[in-house]
Amino acid sequence: MTGPAQAHGTARITASVYTSHVPAIGAALDLGKSHEPYWQKVFAGYEFSKEWLKASAPDVIFLVYNDHANAFSLDMIPTFAIGTAAEFAIADEGWGPRPVPKVIGHPELAAHIAQSVIQDDFDLTIVNKMDVDHGLTVPLSLMCGQVDAWPCPVIPFAVNVVQYPVPSGRRCYDLGRAIRKAVHSYDQPLKVQIWGTGGLSHQLQGPRAGLINAEFDNAFLDRLIADPAAQAAVPHIDYVREAGSEGIEMVMWLIARGAMDDGAPKVSHRFYHVPASNTAVGHLILENV
Repeated sequence: MTGPAQAHGTARITASVYTSHVPAIGAALDLGKSHEPYWQKVFAGYEFSKEWLKASAPDVIFLVYNDHANAFSLDMIPTFAIGTAAEFAIADEGWGPRPVPKVIGHPELAAHIAQSVIQDDFDLTIVNKMDVDHGLTVPLSLMCGQVDAWPCPVIPFAVNVVQYPVPSGRRCYDLGRAIRKAVHSYDQPLKVQIWGTGGLSHQLQGPRAGLINAEFDNAFLDRLIADPAAQAAVPHIDYVREAGSEGIEMVMWLIARGAMDDGAPKVSHRFYHVPASNTAVGHLILENV
């Protein structure tokens, strides 16, 4: 099949995928609970997505997520870190590694993106060895199901949204645009998808533990689709106030949105559900047209 990448002779970003990465979702899959009434509604929102991914198979996935003190600790917290290794092991988050395939990387494209983005004045940390946790594996499980191998190489891109100071939405959006430029200058006809993960509204501790704000979440999804520049201007304190202390993870979606072509994308799928382990689950698939 001839697509945009083949037509141009260089790599192209064909689509972006956005999803929450709730760890309990991975546990439900791993323990065979996905058909239980509580979880069935969550997984139903990804049935279309699994078929879509098979039909729109990428050559590489650039996956934006946040590490949860597995690859990085409070001893060293990079704001933006790109995985350049040939493969990445599954992290042990305290209950043993998830029973999912190891992640195969794409060192050549990752190195090219790092070179281009750093020359565009974004400071990335180059990571040649790291384990990947549920922030990365749960989105893959949701989109691919339980498989023996992931369908293509994955470039992990970790963002610090755990320890303040965290990057602004504007910085993330602009970084996405720099990543788009980098991918489009890679001289191999690869079809690349960029995934933004994390969120949506949730708070895990304190007096507001269990907070979910569906109105804020859906307004975020609306603006992400139709006016991402306006969403990028929203200050981080608004996420914390309206979406909970962990709601700041939503800025990672702006990296993926910034990497999309200018102009209105095709909305191939939209899903929103509450709750999943006291967290709002959001999901979008946007395609370049």
